[in-house]
Amino acid sequence: MDNKYKRIVLFLPLILALVLVGGIFMGKKMAAGSQMGLPFQPNISTSNKLEQVMSYIENDYVDTINQDELLESTISELLQSLDPHSYYIPVEDYKAMNDPLEGNFDGIGVEFRITDDTIMIVNPIGGGPSEKLGIMAGDRIVRVDTELVAGVGVDNQRVMKLLKGPKGTKVNVSIHRPGTVKLIDFTITRDEIPLHSVESAYMLNAEVGYIKITRFAKNTHEEFLQAANQLKQKGMKSIVVDLRNNGGGFLTSATQLADEFLSKGKMIVYTKGKARAKEEFYATSRGSLEDINVAVLVNENSASASEILAGAIQDNDRGLVVGRRSFGKGLVQEGIQWPDGSGIRLTVARYYTPTGRSIQKSYDKGVDAYNSEAYERFKSGELQSKDSIHFVDSLKYITPGGKVVYGGGGIMPDLFVPIDTVGASEYFGQLNYRGMFYQFGFDYVDKHRKELMAEYNSGERFLKIYSVSNQLLSEFADYAEIKGVAMDEAGMLESKELIKNRLKATIGRNLFGDEVFYPIVNTTDITITKAIESFR
Repeated sequence: MDNKYKRIVLFLPLILALVLVGGIFMGKKMAAGSQMGLPFQPNISTSNKLEQVMSYIENDYVDTINQDELLESTISELLQSLDPHSYYIPVEDYKAMNDPLEGNFDGIGVEFRITDDTIMIVNPIGGGPSEKLGIMAGDRIVRVDTELVAGVGVDNQRVMKLLKGPKGTKVNVSIHRPGTVKLIDFTITRDEIPLHSVESAYMLNAEVGYIKITRFAKNTHEEFLQAANQLKQKGMKSIVVDLRNNGGGFLTSATQLADEFLSKGKMIVYTKGKARAKEEFYATSRGSLEDINVAVLVNENSASASEILAGAIQDNDRGLVVGRRSFGKGLVQEGIQWPDGSGIRLTVARYYTPTGRSIQKSYDKGVDAYNSEAYERFKSGELQSKDSIHFVDSLKYITPGGKVVYGGGGIMPDLFVPIDTVGASEYFGQLNYRGMFYQFGFDYVDKHRKELMAEYNSGERFLKIYSVSNQLLSEFADYAEIKGVAMDEAGMLESKELIKNRLKATIGRNLFGDEVFYPIVNTTDITITKAIESFR
């Protein structure tokens, strides 16, 4: 936001007071010494003060202003002053914010990254228009329609604008494929591209299944059921539902998933607000996983719909919640879209778990403090020890099975698992923070794709026999040093196995996607290990 508009927004209350109390008097006094005539005079009897202030600013402010920008910034500040989850969405951001929850977007269907001013295809999305035409991982997009996009400082926003578009429209791309001399031209008809909520689903062992959900979108329930049914056919008797780092989404999607685990008549959640009557959500008779043991994984970034599902499982004594205390978002938003394409999200109710607890954490100290509260948990030692967590006795609730649970700040897990620090040296932290694993994995696969695919022609084969050699480990260390992460011999020794695990996972992901990434990474995940043990 331009500093000029920030200053105007900050002084709006003062301007409003001047308009309402002294506007007429000042106007007459100013008119006596000027040739401009009587300035704007407010109609004090009307209630639309904001409109009057905006009109006053437009007519009499010392500099020319953009009224639309000023109004948008004012609305944004107004909504954010209410609570952290009421906000304004500009026209240019509305579709991008809605696409993940709608579960699809219109485009050409590729995952890409920009390296050395070059758009490189990480993977064509399965079943999308690019894959159907034969566009491959490792291809470089050189030209889009008539615009050169290689070596010209293109950014993600520009690429998205060029490649995304309404279903049925066409876009011409020229591609350089490693090993070929001439560019390959494609005319791609944009189509609806699915955004999946279930990122990984596989068997952890002969009886325990694992499903990771990244968001609660319109298609989440359908995806989850499909994955769960496939795992049941493989012998699943218990399931780990991973909601870590899942920021939520549609309340309905969370209640649909909870319904699969709970018997008919069990309460899932209820909502109520000043202008919204109490609305209760109960399980129906359709539950397909009522006989499956369940553990739900949460952490400090599990929020909203994730907490609804976790709270329903916990309060009904249906299974265990495992991990660390969740984020603490218990506010319900409704959306309005204006004719110009912009919109707002306004908090209209709170949701309550079956025992009656609100898990919304405090936002009295403002938005910045609210969003950085997870860091405060780290500083206080909460991520390392449950003894650092203190709940108020007045927020204590008892489940039907006699278990004590608390409201007022997230879902506290039944089985607390501290953040894993085994092998996590400062060197490993720098490698991870600077994105070295992702960058090296992409570049390595890009250079060796043919020989890797020749030797490991399936994700299953890669999982079984691929291993990171000491030579590759040395190559990685040299690569990271060139990129700015100095070699640390002690750190490498301490984190060697963890580094090898991450390298195998990122190389596998660039070859076969998430179907191999999570089975590799999860082998060192202590929270998953504890969840499996809980079933015994």
